[in-house]
This record gives sequence, C-alpha cells and structure tokens, in this order.
Amino acid sequence: MKIIYYVNQFFGQIGGEDQAGIAPQFTEKAVGPAMGFEGLLKGEAQIAGTIICGDNYFNENKDEALEAILKMVKDSGADLLVAGPAFNAGRYGMACAELCKAVQEELALPCITGMYEENPGLSECRSEVIVAKTGNSAADMRKALPVMANLALKLLKKENLALPEVDGYFAQGRRLTVFSDKRGSQRAVEMLLRRLGNEDFVTELPMPVFDQVAPAAAIADLSKATIALVTSGGIVPHGNPDHIQSASAQKWGKYDVSGIDALKDDYFTVHGGYDPVYANEQADRVAPLDILNELKREGVIGDIYTYFYTTTGTGTSVANSVTFGSEIGKELKEAGVDGVLLTST
Repeated sequence: MKIIYYVNQFFGQIGGEDQAGIAPQFTEKAVGPAMGFEGLLKGEAQIAGTIICGDNYFNENKDEALEAILKMVKDSGADLLVAGPAFNAGRYGMACAELCKAVQEELALPCITGMYEENPGLSECRSEVIVAKTGNSAADMRKALPVMANLALKLLKKENLALPEVDGYFAQGRRLTVFSDKRGSQRAVEMLLRRLGNEDFVTELPMPVFDQVAPAAAIADLSKATIALVTSGGIVPHGNPDHIQSASAQKWGKYDVSGIDALKDDYFTVHGGYDPVYANEQADRVAPLDILNELKREGVIGDIYTYFYTTTGTGTSVANSVTFGSEIGKELKEAGVDGVLLTST
C-alpha cells in the first residue's frame, strides 16, 4: 500500500516565509515529517512521494494549486493522502483541509491530517476528513505522527476507527449506534450520582464551552470621550506595509489617522472573506473614520484616538483573536481611550 504525503515549504525543507510562494512540486521520496511517518508504518505501507507547496501559493492560487496537486496524487498511484500535521499554523491548516476534501471528493482516496483545536482549517474539514488531534506547535510532532500513522493504517486496511477519544481524532458530529449493557436512564442516573459525589465521570454528550465576557460599563459622557476605531475588516494603507494576511491573520496593524478626515483614497482591504469592491472604493464603509469625524464636529464625541487598529477576521484562530484583543486593549487603556468602535464585515 502506498501513501502520498503533503507538506508546506517549511516542513518540505525548502525554506521559511521567503519560500511561501513556491508552486507545488513532487519528489519520489519521504521528506521532513514523511520520513518519521514512514518508520511508524511497520512495513505495512510505504511513502510513494512527497508533495511540497508554499502556504501563500496554495491559499492565493487555490484552483491552480489543487489542479496540479490532484494530478500528482493521481499519478503517484497512492492509496491514501497524509497532509501535515499543521498544528496551529493557519495557512498550512487551510491548505491541508482544502486538499484533503478535494482528494476525497474527486479521487475517492481516504485522507488523514492533523491540527490543533484552534486551527481555522479544522472547521473547514472536520465533518468530512479524519483530523488527528495535535498540540499547537511542531514540538508535538513526535506525539502527533504515531496517532496519524495508526489512523492511516486503519483506513488502508478498511478497519473501523475506534471512538474519537480512543483513536485521538476530532469528533465529526456523527451519531453512531453503540450497544451497552445498561439502559440510558440507568447510565444517566449513575453519572448524576458520580457528579453529586464529586467523582469523575464522562458525559455521553459533551457540550461546547464558550467564554462569557461581561460588558463594560457605559460611557458616562460621550461628548467628553475619546473613541478609538478598530476593525477586523482588513482595511490597510495601500501596499499593505505590515503584510497583514488576508485570512488566518497572524498579526494586526495600527496607523496614524490624526488630521485625516476619511480613509477613502489611501486605504483598501486585504480581507479574503468578502467582496472587496465597495470597501476598495471607500474604505470608510468598513472603518468609518469619516462618520467619527462628523460626530466629533457635532460634539457627539469628544475626540478620536490618534491611531486606528486593523486585522482580518476570516479564519483567524480564537487564540490569535484573544491575543490581538489583549494587545490592542492594553495599548488603548494605557492611552486613556474611553471607548472603541469595533467594526467587522
């Protein structure tokens, strides 16, 4: 049985960000993590080759990248595709997700990938692709590869996977029939008693957990308040000087807008999740500096903060979003800003 392996430019040992724009290339050998993966197959399967593609190239030229890679996978005669693991790398995760979905749909080959729970690629493919649970960085490689190899061998042998918590992959939202020697009512009462007794128990229906954020107190007097403008709509100066990503943002930027009445001609959007035509015609449609200036002139607000802050929200991980908010909030609080107008798309 043969496996084809997909990696980005970094794990393909070509380079870092400077090589993120390379087009897909195929080599008839195991490269990077594929080498360790092959050793875990115990001779039951072999790596037929490695496909390497730059993260930027894939995400900015998805149709072309998929067409080229699908041909490489088909020509290799592989029985299964392994992609990643991508850990918490957003662009890499999105590439792994899109590729696995395409290979399964168009070539009818099973696929395995691996991601951290906050990788934006997970939500793109978890219901369709087997995604192994990993840590958030490549430091977890030695733990991730054995899990992925076990899953790969089971798929190749057409064996049934164990429950997600046993085989180490993300639940796909499917309900499966499981036989038990106890009725549901009895199991429920037993779990309740264990909970009341502060004993460990495992629920049969885990629920998502969301942050609860208490709203800030209302501004007492807007006419004396300094308001800052923040957006996740990707509005940046022409040329995108800080190279903010169009999706799965890894950074935010801030730009001096003191003395500027509107953003319109000098700003545009790099956001990859909506039609940019109207935002590019007038960036204030997303980040309304023009309206804030009108409110200032009318005395509705006291002042506009010197800088406005921007990033992109599409595919950006929860972890990065929390980090961005904490960093921006700290700056605004230290600057004595009273309130924030936060716009999205």
